Amino acid sequence: MERSVKFVSLSGLSGILAGCYALIGAAVAYALVQYPIFPLNFRQESIQDTSIIMKLLVIAFVVLFASLITGYSLAARKATKLGGNIWNSTSKKLFINLSVPLLTGGVFILFLLFYGHFGIAAPACLIFYGLALVNASPNLFDEFRYLGYTEIILGLISTALPGYGLIFWAIGFGVLHIIYGAMMFKKYDR
Repeated sequence: MERSVKFVSLSGLSGILAGCYALIGAAVAYALVQYPIFPLNFRQESIQDTSIIMKLLVIAFVVLFASLITGYSLAARKATKLGGNIWNSTSKKLFINLSVPLLTGGVFILFLLFYGHFGIAAPACLIFYGLALVNASPNLFDEFRYLGYTEIILGLISTALPGYGLIFWAIGFGVLHIIYGAMMFKKYDR
């Protein structure tokens, strides 16, 4: 019964790899924006240089694209191994439930950037991603709901602590994905 309502093809390894991609992206962004200032030093000024913002967007899209390709590839491989199809009624529901908050958040963040509200972009990424996970959690294992709640809380904390957006982004998309991916791998991929 659980296979009919839960998307069981998602691989824990894809979460681990997505977390690694995010940490690499955060390191490149740190080198671009803040280096040699220590990452925990408070950053009072927000980034205003359009060329740097464009580079940061490219880094974010590369991380997202690599994560999506990896997730899809590993999920397709796991679905084949389980004797199923990756594109079924459950995955269609999952796609819709995940896409609405993510696309809404993406457009919202682009408006934030367009109007110069750069300091809220990283927290908004975390919050909308968390909302997407919570919204999609009926079609995923329970761990994803908790990951969603954690991302939302982390995004709200990040909003309250301006200047540390990159650190919170690295924790939320990097460290948490590695932790949850490892938990999922240990529990469901063996």
